[in-house]
This record gives sequence, C-alpha cells and structure tokens, in this order.
Amino acid sequence: MKKIFVLSFISVGYFLNAQSLSNSPYATYGIGDVKFDNTIETSSMGGISTAYISDFTSNFNFGNPANNTNFELTSIKLEATNENNYFKTNYNNTKSTKHSTYLSNISLAFPLSPKMKMGLLYQPYSSKSYDVLNSVETPAASGNFNANRFTGKGTLNTAQAALSYNLGSGLSVGAKANFYFGNLYDINEFTVTNAELINGYETKNSIKNFNFTLGTSYQKLNTSTDKKLTLGATATFGNTSNMTTEYKNSTYYYGTGETKIGESIIEQKNANSKNLMPLNASLGIGYGSNNEWFLSAQIDYKKGETISYFGKNFDFQDTYKISAGGWYLPNYNNFRSYFSRVVYRYGAFYERGGLKIANNSINKYGISAGVLLPFKTSNIQRMSGLEIGVEAGKRGTLNDNLINQNYVNLKVGFNFADKWFRKNLYD
Repeated sequence: MKKIFVLSFISVGYFLNAQSLSNSPYATYGIGDVKFDNTIETSSMGGISTAYISDFTSNFNFGNPANNTNFELTSIKLEATNENNYFKTNYNNTKSTKHSTYLSNISLAFPLSPKMKMGLLYQPYSSKSYDVLNSVETPAASGNFNANRFTGKGTLNTAQAALSYNLGSGLSVGAKANFYFGNLYDINEFTVTNAELINGYETKNSIKNFNFTLGTSYQKLNTSTDKKLTLGATATFGNTSNMTTEYKNSTYYYGTGETKIGESIIEQKNANSKNLMPLNASLGIGYGSNNEWFLSAQIDYKKGETISYFGKNFDFQDTYKISAGGWYLPNYNNFRSYFSRVVYRYGAFYERGGLKIANNSINKYGISAGVLLPFKTSNIQRMSGLEIGVEAGKRGTLNDNLINQNYVNLKVGFNFADKWFRKNLYD
C-alpha cells in the first residue's frame, strides 16, 4: 500500500512538471508569471501565512515552516487551479481572454515527533506561455509588412522540504530547503513581406537553484478567554546555484509545423546569473479566538534583481506586498447544521510589482474567499475535506498603451488527513 502511494505521488509530480500553464503578457519579462504560494488555504486568505498557525491538526504551513505547532496528522493535499484572464489595451482598442486549468499543488506532511514536524511540497513556481504577433504596413498602403512575433514557453517548478520544531512556551522555529528547476524560452522573430528567411533571436534559461527559508513564530494563548496573539517572521536567502542563459541569433524558415529548416547561426553565447531568487522577507501579526475565528496581516518584501532578456540586462525594482485575511468557523460542535462546521476564509492584498515599464509599476491587487467543506467523518481533530477558493483581482494599467489584466481564479483541492504510518499499541 505504501509503495502504491509513493508511486502515485511521483507520477502526479511528473504530470505537474509536464503541464502547460497560461499567463499574462507581462510574463514576457524575467522568469514569467509567478504561481508560487497558490495553495488554497493561503490564497483564500489574501496570502497570509507568516503569522498563521492553524487551529486544526491537519494543515501544514509551508509559507512559514515554524507555524506547525498544532499539526499532528499525516496530510496529503492535491489541488488544481482554473485561471481566467481578461486583457485590454488602448493600443488598437484590443481585448482578449486566456483560460488555463492545471495541477497547482501536491504536498505530503507528517509528524516526526510531538515537537518536530516535516512537510514535502511540489508545485509550479512560474511559467511562460505567450504568443504575440505585431504586423506593421511599411510604408502605409504599400502592401508590404514588417512582422515581429514574440513567443515564450516553459515552466519553472519548485520542490520543498520543511522542518518545524516547537521550542516550548509558545515559541517555534522552522527551516525549509527550496529547489527550483526548469527551462524557460523566449523567442523574437522578424520577417518582411516576400522574404525567404526569418531572423530569430532565442533566449533559453536553464535553471537549477537552491535557497533556504528560516522562520520563527510566537503565540500567546489566554486560557481564560481562548483568545490568542500570534507573531511571525521569515527570511529567504542563500542562493547556491546559477541560471545559465543561452542566446542564439539565427536565420531559418519553417517546414511542416514549427520545424526549423536551413538554420544559419549568426551569433551564439552563454551567460550566468546568481541572483535569480533574491532576498525576501516577511513579517506578520495575527489575533483570534481558539477554534472560532482568526484575523492576520502581513507585509512581504523582495529585493529587486537583474535578469538577462534578449541579450540585455533588465532590472526589477524592490517589491512589497500587503496582505490581510483570516477564517471563521461558526460552531464545530453543531452536528445538526453542516454549514456550521464549514470553515469560511476571506482576504485581500495589494502588491507593488517588481516590473516597471515606461515609468509605470505593474502593480496587482485583489480579494479572495474560500471554504473548507469537511468530510462526513471529519471533526475538530481530523479536519479533512474539500477545499474551494476563489480570487479576483487586477494587474497592470492602460497608461502608455500598456495592458490591463483582470482575472478570476478558481481553486479546488482535497486534504486527506489521518493518523497514518503509526503502529498500533494493541491489536
């Protein structure tokens, strides 16, 4: 049974690595559209995780690995995301839509001892999937066109291993190793009317990168009122590998499909970058009533980085994100009313984006909500169930003929939690 489970876990991870994800045209720059931290529990509460310690024994927190004091069961999570993006620009009054459904998270977590907990997670970190054609008649009414085609593809995935340790007196610490891997491609092709060849400039980023996250948290529970205050902090640092970038400028023409024929290389070179995943840090504070409700706010900071893009350096500015959210459980002891035992989540966020184009910061903001629908056999000690979350928001701007992106993302997943892999004391 355990062998079947492990093989299933690996096969699902392979499928996650092979899938294609759609995204924004802003994915053209850097490492693409970031999908990371899109777990249902986190995203349904506006992205809070730094000062969030679940009241239930079945939820493992990967955002801050210190926040797993209450985790006691073996938990398996499988989650999928349906993205719906709606784009608009004042350039030629263009509108378009993109939809994508993909497996967004698979995780396994279990206690090693009453004080030490461990979790393993695998999910997409970012992706590129765009195809833009720009054709201009030159000179006007001549019937001759200059055409540029911009395409991008590839997915950057992340695998994580986290450890949490309870020091006692409300203080916990945690550490997480993050491994990023994948290939990202950008291609800029140019041709003119009646030309026999296409000039293509291809950038391939091959990424294998490690870094580490350290976290700490403190929770004070007032036993007379069941009210609790939570503080948390994380920092991610320590890149130990490089991103290798290959550039190729060549001419060719297409045969059947996308097969290049007669390719002649004009220029080819390689470059390395060490700051793909720069320093980022987070601070959070939370307050709530035990097994009833919780509210938290946090601020995230990420240092800007320089990414090579079509042979030139592209600078990303420092970014910050402000998030607020929480959850509410009406009455987990009311077995006459199913919806009184449902966990309701809510949240909102604002992010000053790292991307800046024509003096316009590509910012993002949104609201979110979600529910945990417990299985019939679930209780406050074993909160297994169906998780549903929705996030709606906006990214970008119409200024300077840039693109405004509205989106609605639906997330669905299962959390299976029980006392697995433990020996019975009595037969």
